Amino acid sequence: MNIDAPEDRPDSVADADLTAIEAVIEDYFEGMYLSDTKRLERAFHANARIAGHDEGTLIDNPIDKFIAFVGRVTPPSDEGEPFEMEIISVDIQGAAAAVKVKDLYKGLRFTDYLSLLKIDGTWKIVSKTFSHLPRT
Repeated sequence: MNIDAPEDRPDSVADADLTAIEAVIEDYFEGMYLSDTKRLERAFHANARIAGHDEGTLIDNPIDKFIAFVGRVTPPSDEGEPFEMEIISVDIQGAAAAVKVKDLYKGLRFTDYLSLLKIDGTWKIVSKTFSHLPRT
């Protein structure tokens, strides 16, 4: 994992922020893998958006629509899909962060770009932009 944090930040602040961001991403991963809407609601800001192309169709929705979808489908864990979700990079600047992740979800290999903000001391995903490889 590549981590980029300003050199002028105290290590304790950078470490605490990174740990908190990793916990948010863990909620995101587990929420998708287990179809756990509570974990997804914890990871995302209520006004977050999701955008990308899903098998050629442009998706641009409020996050509650995405969370409802995840809650309706059979969890990948129940289908025997392997847990293949990982953080590729984290870039933190003050109260903003960008996290790149790769994940396998419902047979598609995604790259997600997650924008996070620290709001009232808590990191939340405020935007998800995604792309995926063609289905094989």
